[in-house]
Amino acid sequence: MTIESASKSLVEEFRSRTTLRAGSLITTVFGDSIAPRGGTVWLGSLITAMQEFGVNERLVRTSVFRLAQDGWLQSKQIGRRSYYSLTDEGRERFEQATQKIYGEPASAWDGEWTTVLMTRVDPTTKDLVRKELGWLGFGALSPNVLAHPAPDMAGLDLALVRLGLADDLVVMTGKTVRNEPGMRALVQDSWNLADLDQRYASFVERFRPLIKAHGKDANVSPKSAFLIRTLLIQEYRKVLLRDPQLPAELLPSDWHGTAAYQLCRNLYQAVYSAADDYLTATMESADGALPPPGTPFMRRFGGLK
Repeated sequence: MTIESASKSLVEEFRSRTTLRAGSLITTVFGDSIAPRGGTVWLGSLITAMQEFGVNERLVRTSVFRLAQDGWLQSKQIGRRSYYSLTDEGRERFEQATQKIYGEPASAWDGEWTTVLMTRVDPTTKDLVRKELGWLGFGALSPNVLAHPAPDMAGLDLALVRLGLADDLVVMTGKTVRNEPGMRALVQDSWNLADLDQRYASFVERFRPLIKAHGKDANVSPKSAFLIRTLLIQEYRKVLLRDPQLPAELLPSDWHGTAAYQLCRNLYQAVYSAADDYLTATMESADGALPPPGTPFMRRFGGLK
């Protein structure tokens, strides 16, 4: 199997799904391709790119309209053309997700936990806190206690401010001093690691043929590289954003998340440059072709070559 035929099979499988979540895919394209290259794109060129995935013009227009209503995107009209970019809130969300998706897994843990105590908030607000901090990987140790062993503290501070609860939630740190097996059992109860592990295993199974094909034949067209790169991040993102990214000491010994990260990193390294060629040729901003990606982009997955 060549990389081109493997790409075709990947896209055909995606197109055959009974439900195409166009908004989710457009979100991936913005985060992976548009945001690091100026952040603004002409709707017409986005429509052209999305057609490659089997998403028609009507569905693209409907999806970007909903993303704008939900506060992710904003539009600007220049003549007869509409240009879309991330809102400030959308950019903040993307920056959090970017760090999680493209960052390297934590290599060490000092055994410390961060806990958030919700005893001073009402039940409805607790649900909002669980949802918001769930984005950051916090799990519920009890009805009033959320915890994470290695959280993004800057992200936590932003979340508390966004919730308007910076003065109502108590944040504490501490260490497990005894009964470590009991703590591992508590981790299994607080985060659904078995389901997450199976999702990672499915991701590896789906994309392993592409990395094998690239190893035999590295000649990939810009369009195929863009399709592979987008679907790679789309599928990886769907699993990773569920992942609390716990330290290795708290994970099962045969954790598939490790293999998933390595595969995603290697395949992204293999196709990102050719995919950027497609973006340069196809995507437009109000000033013409998208500007080249900056230094932060080149730091993805530990450094692109």
